[in-house]
Amino acid sequence: MKILSPRALRALERFNAAYPWDHNAHYHRWILRQLPRRFDGALDVGSGSGDLARLLAGRADTVQAVDSDPVITAQAQKLTPSGLPVAFSVADAIADFPAGPYDVITCVATIHHLPFTRALTRFRRHLAPGGTLVIVGLSRAQTPVDHLLGAVAIPANAAMGWLKNKGRPSPRPVSMTAPTRSADMTFNEIVREARDILPGARLRRRLFWRYTLVWNQP
Repeated sequence: MKILSPRALRALERFNAAYPWDHNAHYHRWILRQLPRRFDGALDVGSGSGDLARLLAGRADTVQAVDSDPVITAQAQKLTPSGLPVAFSVADAIADFPAGPYDVITCVATIHHLPFTRALTRFRRHLAPGGTLVIVGLSRAQTPVDHLLGAVAIPANAAMGWLKNKGRPSPRPVSMTAPTRSADMTFNEIVREARDILPGARLRRRLFWRYTLVWNQP
């Protein structure tokens, strides 16, 4: 099912290039609402330019932030005030997983780059008792509901870009240099695998081509 013609997609891409905004940062405040007011240690997997890690540092004693891209990690370090308890490192989220336990683990727009089952198993293993895992991920559209949300997101995406840029074209910020790829798992596949590994996990489709997962370690 095609929502837009190739010509319309190209027009949308040009509009987004002129009026960029961060689809992932849109969910940062929502992520914070899933977390305790204070906690000891947090891990942000796929930390990018560090926006979420810096928000977590307002509640955590320490934050470990890992990303496989050295360019964006260097930018994150430059943007982070020296007093914040955040440590950025370039690492593979599976092979070099920072040993926990952590009271909070977050992962935004990254897990589709990782072996899904192995990543969830690592998160579960390194999450402290009573800890919270929050994932904002991407899935492959398959069902009519997926396509409907995608259709709704198109005008909403343009409106958000216009509002966030106050109607003025804006240059894009420094972007990641690591390879990216599209999601290959559907939302229903994600739900089935996640609940096998994380019983009781709460998953929900979201706007702007995202889904969320929240799980609390018993």
